[in-house]
Amino acid sequence: MMNNRAAITGIHAYVPDYILTNKKLETLVNTTDEWITTRTGIKERHILKGKGLGTSDMAVKAAQELFKKTKTNPDDIDIVICATITPDMQFPATANIISDKLDLKNAFSFDINAACSGFIYGLTMASKFIEAGTYKKKILVFGADKMSSIIDYTDRTTCIIFGDAAGVVLLEPSADGNGIIDSILRTDGSGRVYLHQKAGGSVKPASHETVDAREHFVYQEGKSVYKFAVSNMADISMEIMKKNKLTTDDIVWLVPHQANLRIIEATARRIGLNKNKVMINIQRYGNTTNGTIPLCLWEWEDKLKTGDNIILSTFGSGFTWGATYLKWAYDGKK
Repeated sequence: MMNNRAAITGIHAYVPDYILTNKKLETLVNTTDEWITTRTGIKERHILKGKGLGTSDMAVKAAQELFKKTKTNPDDIDIVICATITPDMQFPATANIISDKLDLKNAFSFDINAACSGFIYGLTMASKFIEAGTYKKKILVFGADKMSSIIDYTDRTTCIIFGDAAGVVLLEPSADGNGIIDSILRTDGSGRVYLHQKAGGSVKPASHETVDAREHFVYQEGKSVYKFAVSNMADISMEIMKKNKLTTDDIVWLVPHQANLRIIEATARRIGLNKNKVMINIQRYGNTTNGTIPLCLWEWEDKLKTGDNIILSTFGSGFTWGATYLKWAYDGKK
């Protein structure tokens, strides 16, 4: 008898209404639509506007719609995991705030910070709870970030890249062979020097000096990040395919982290995958950090079929990277 796997049985996402186009960015920093498009593939990104609105607000909107479409009873949620680098507060966890706003009475909740790889890390962790049989009902895994809260809109190297969004998946036990089959996760902490937030942590707490020096925003050394991302996203995708004896013909979809169009295309080329098998929406949303992979799955949901072989692949600050192999559990058109 096959042990239970954790299967994604529903997905939804939320993107804010306000759209920051490349043309608008031309009025904020020394850049052009052509420069941004050529280097990143991004044409626009969504930004959360409104006083007092944070990451949890986007996550809650995504979850509310998920509950409606899957007819989920909130009392059946066992665990809430939120992957984010832009928490509502330093503490408590944004997952706790989400649980409160959704009135989840029977779930415990926590955050994961693995930068852009957090959603896959969280998905893997949630799957282990289900496989172990410890939790037998439903788990919510969020990927959500309000990146605009930590972006310096005078820095053209970073402000062109990031947007705001939240996505959530519902995980449930499945005994039919579909679900999350395998994950490979990696970390190299020496990469932190290339992509980080300089101040705001325990080493360099917030002060007048750190604020004046604009050290609470994203710092990125683009060339180094690009080099590491291309090689590691491709290598980890190939590794999980070989481990599970998959060829490119077996793969229905590659779902890559949407960091940069050139990184996505290079990853697909290196594993020999046709571009029509790659989910790409970076042109509309930019890099939403933990939101990119669930945002793709949500947009492609009606194209997904039961049993589809899907590879999720990601790379983030830290450095963190990873890949997950899953068989899709339901017909998205239904």
